[in-house]
Amino acid sequence: MKITTFDPIIISPKADEAIKVFEELGFEKTHAPVTDTGKSMVQSVRMKDVNGFHIDISDADTIPQDKIYIRMNVDDFDEAYDILKKHGFTNKRGDDTLDTNHAKEATMVSPSGFTIALIQHVQ
Repeated sequence: MKITTFDPIIISPKADEAIKVFEELGFEKTHAPVTDTGKSMVQSVRMKDVNGFHIDISDADTIPQDKIYIRMNVDDFDEAYDILKKHGFTNKRGDDTLDTNHAKEATMVSPSGFTIALIQHVQ
């Protein structure tokens, strides 16, 4: 299994404000897909700075305050999922995944509380 992306995601009811902060820090929007999570439509803005650092900011009006996750894209979802489960991570959707036309995703929570958005892009 290979990790292909590893960076923070800010999930915020005030995503526009967070985006403005990172724009002033030198980040530029690279794309902004909208995903049907099954609960709502969520727009995620991917940003990159001149040094190659990335941050994702997702608009979520269903939460009261910002949450920060680690985004981890992998080339083998099942292997990564099994590794995380072996270390006590739980999937916020039970054993379900969010399958879209471009990715397979699961939000995995560690025993101590940090969260990894596990993603494998599909062609």
